[in-house]
Amino acid sequence: MTAAPDLILTGAEVRTLDPARPHATAVAVRDGVIAAVGEDSDVRDWRGPRTEVVPLAGAHLVPGLVDAHSHPVWGLDMATGADLSGVTDLAGLRAALAGAERTDGWVIGFGLDHNAFGGRPVDRALVEDVLGGAPAFLRLYDGHSALASGAALARAGVTGAREFGQRSQIVCDAEGRPTGHLVEHAAMELVAEHVPRPSYASRRERLVDLLAGMAATGLTGAHVMDAGDAELVEAVARESVLPVRLRFAPWCMPGVDRAGLDELVAGQGRGGRHWTVDGVKFFMDGTVEGGTAWLEHADCHGQGTEAFWPDPDGYAAAVRHLHAAGVRTATHAIGDAAVRHVLDVVAGLGEGARGRHRIEHIETAPDALLPRFAELGVAASMQPPHTAYTRADGSDEWSRRLGAGRAGHAWRLRDLRDAGATVALGSDWPIAPYDVRAVLATARAPRGAASSRAGLTGLEALEGCTTHAARAAGEAGVTGRIAVGLRADLTALGLNPVTTPPDELAQSPVPLTVTGGHVVHRG
Repeated sequence: MTAAPDLILTGAEVRTLDPARPHATAVAVRDGVIAAVGEDSDVRDWRGPRTEVVPLAGAHLVPGLVDAHSHPVWGLDMATGADLSGVTDLAGLRAALAGAERTDGWVIGFGLDHNAFGGRPVDRALVEDVLGGAPAFLRLYDGHSALASGAALARAGVTGAREFGQRSQIVCDAEGRPTGHLVEHAAMELVAEHVPRPSYASRRERLVDLLAGMAATGLTGAHVMDAGDAELVEAVARESVLPVRLRFAPWCMPGVDRAGLDELVAGQGRGGRHWTVDGVKFFMDGTVEGGTAWLEHADCHGQGTEAFWPDPDGYAAAVRHLHAAGVRTATHAIGDAAVRHVLDVVAGLGEGARGRHRIEHIETAPDALLPRFAELGVAASMQPPHTAYTRADGSDEWSRRLGAGRAGHAWRLRDLRDAGATVALGSDWPIAPYDVRAVLATARAPRGAASSRAGLTGLEALEGCTTHAARAAGEAGVTGRIAVGLRADLTALGLNPVTTPPDELAQSPVPLTVTGGHVVHRG
């Protein structure tokens, strides 16, 4: 080592995930990268007069944990108002809304579970009388649907059905009157743009607090599946150290023209310390619960046979354009038809597409599709905490809509790994809690409809938030392992993430989180 390190971590059980040196007890960091990996006996030779030495007292040091699918900036607006995630039935929803705080006269809520309606259609008539005439906008947990009150619809001038350039719907009753159920982005945005928005100062404070909270669970990075707010992130990154490294993939929506695609290409590489724009996010379908997952055969309500892109070939053309420009893509695909279409499109790109494209969610997929991920080099980005919105007995909305056969193909983490796929893991915050320890735990012990399936091993779950997350981002050469020359993103856990039972791991202490060589959390 030619110069003294800035930071030395010693006294640890280091699991490097580097085949050349799987285990160590000490790590040195200089200028944001790993300068040395060795034993405690090496520390005396490494340290300099200004080196900070942090004894980890037997903690388990692993490569920095990464959430491979999150929305920490856009989610600030989604997760606003009353937290309805604890509501389990209609009576509870009515009580929560009756007592909800008003924001500039509005009732705003988020995290509402489809199952709270007990199988009834989502309809404002079920809650209108407890709102006292207030406009209300309630986001369902999936982020792809919302419930708006009559007053909110009136504010937005929504009086009936409309046509959209993407698969989206204002649900109406038999007389053509809006029920308040808004399905997919274009329909929701009609009302959302009228909802009071927190101030810049409030959003900035919430972002700082959110990222600090994420780092406290051991997160050092997140693959952000939206454009976020570049000005806000840039301001925070300029004035402080972002505790979580953010990689943004802006959306590409149906109807995009050549100029729009070129704008997405031109935006690649924008960034600063601990944040960058790298990739583009597509939607091939919506959600099972909302009836907008693209399925090979209709769901049990007769829905789900259409893609989010009214012209799926338009999606293929956009992917080809971006691929030719060297841009990585990530595509939301939940239903089996959506997953198949994305794989077919990538197959048409040729060998040069290997390792450059990924599919998000993959909630149900038949056997025949699984080997294609490895064959084509398409990463599977999956969110184990989503399984908690389903039930093992099949009584939840997700399972009822799909039917037993397709519900039996739920979240095939184990099968995809066995098929040789790269399987990156995330939370999809604010759709599910961001705590990365819970991501690791539920990957090993899936819940609900996926609970009858074997989960990942402890090592495979850890890889899903480290080496496989790095592969999915095209960063295997710079992160995901503890090795000299790689980024100094490091997570120390009080419990062994590989051997500790999942329920205990979810509560593990986090003594230290290091991002880019900066200590961003001390437990």
